[in-house]
Amino acid sequence: MAYQSAVHPDAEAATARAAAAEGVLAMYSTLSSLSMEAIAAASPDARRWFQLYLQDDPRLNWALVERAERAGYSAIVLTADVPILGVRDAQMQQGFAMEAQPPMGNGPEVRTPGRPAEFTANRLRHRPGSAHGWPVLDELRQRTELPIVVKGILTAEDARQAVSHGAKALVVSNHGGRQLDGAPATLDVLAEVVAAVGPETEVYLDGGVRRGPDVVMALALGARAVGIGRPVLWALAADGEAGVRRFIALLREELAVTLALVGRAKLTELDPQAVGARWTPLSPESSGP
Repeated sequence: MAYQSAVHPDAEAATARAAAAEGVLAMYSTLSSLSMEAIAAASPDARRWFQLYLQDDPRLNWALVERAERAGYSAIVLTADVPILGVRDAQMQQGFAMEAQPPMGNGPEVRTPGRPAEFTANRLRHRPGSAHGWPVLDELRQRTELPIVVKGILTAEDARQAVSHGAKALVVSNHGGRQLDGAPATLDVLAEVVAAVGPETEVYLDGGVRRGPDVVMALALGARAVGIGRPVLWALAADGEAGVRRFIALLREELAVTLALVGRAKLTELDPQAVGARWTPLSPESSGP
């Protein structure tokens, strides 16, 4: 989640301290309010990943990755579903303008994903950096020894492509439903992605995860872990670091209650039958796109 100073002056540092205290793996954006180094300094012993938004200048991409390595981030999460910003009516109606935000912590040269630039000769031209394809994953693989996670997967075909280009894990994500109207809900496509890549590749899920039963449902249907976004931001806005810790405590309590109600003692015991699903995992060879 970017721009955390918009809701609390301690920004990502408070989130980092809370996550570290609660033993939660946290992922920090290229578009964070604080620099990746400042976030690392706030929780030096914590596990953290760096979410990379590709920049127009490839040299800046590799510089960001190198900084993340030096700052102790343990994975690079490549954002694949925001080549340009979608039409976000609610965001515009609420007066949130990305272009008007304060300078970003990772440097003034860092740019947000762009909107269409202009019509020229009856053609709509996007920024040059909007045209990345699978080769950028190949180059990223050559530039870093850190594991690469690809975020924004919604089909079995893209899942297999990402793995074939070196991804070690995938995030089934529709970017919170804000990019493309009609995109599938992440829970609806989770099973096909898990089946497409098999047990060798970890699959995570985000989008709509708010409470304990949401986590249990995703894990039961094959996700290895879930990402939780907006509730953390709301908790940060309410009470800073203490608010985020309180949210995590509430979520942990709900997880325990939900596990008891579905008849499982541990998260590792979850399966589709625990949540009444009749989905049976397919082998990677038999799964369709």
